[in-house]
Amino acid sequence: MTRLFHVSDVHFGREDRDAIDWFGRKVKEERPDAVIMTGDLTMRARAAEFSAAAKWLESLGRPVTVEVGNHDLPYFNLWARFVTPYKRYRAIERMIERPLDLKGVSVVPLKTTARFQLRMNWSKGYVSGHALRQTLALAEAVPADDLVFVAAHHPLVEAGTRTSSQTRRGGLALEALAGAGAHAVLTGHVHDPFDIAHDVGGRTVRLIGAGTLSERVRTQPPSFNEIRIDGAQFETIARFKGEADVKL
Repeated sequence: MTRLFHVSDVHFGREDRDAIDWFGRKVKEERPDAVIMTGDLTMRARAAEFSAAAKWLESLGRPVTVEVGNHDLPYFNLWARFVTPYKRYRAIERMIERPLDLKGVSVVPLKTTARFQLRMNWSKGYVSGHALRQTLALAEAVPADDLVFVAAHHPLVEAGTRTSSQTRRGGLALEALAGAGAHAVLTGHVHDPFDIAHDVGGRTVRLIGAGTLSERVRTQPPSFNEIRIDGAQFETIARFKGEADVKL
């Protein structure tokens, strides 16, 4: 059995210290095959926040892939946002959008953030044609018998959570990913966990969202997802701090 820990929205700068320590203990005790971090490592993309996040990720001692979240782009410094948006990522550069090839499953990245959008709220998702083409190429190169998991920050379509993603071109991206053989899309952003089977042109793609390990909780307490893979089958268990686990 392959086990993945799917975590998101830690928001260093507003992190829940007890929650991230709890997650770290679980990683060390249970040693998952990999950790998938689907964005918003930081609160305001400050260098100190990225430094703290890098130390935490390194301390886990497991293979890690990290997606970029909207909070990980400079917010107040527009020069940095447009010209050098990823400069502060250098501490964790080798983990960003890192494809993972594990036993029976391949994890491929999809970028859903944008430096600029033609709408007021830039925190919402956007899938560019370039980003989608890169992900499709990776998905199509996955070995034939592997499951294909796509890791992104924003849910591609709405999942009925309190917070919305409003991802532009998300539905189009989901259709293309289904056509390329994707079995699941792992995301964050909304701070509440979910696992929804979505029918795309007669093919089922699971939409899996992780909660948060920050102080910025929504309807559920701090949590992460454990994804258990056995052959062609997989299940998602939401692991809540201080509460019983729930199979989604």
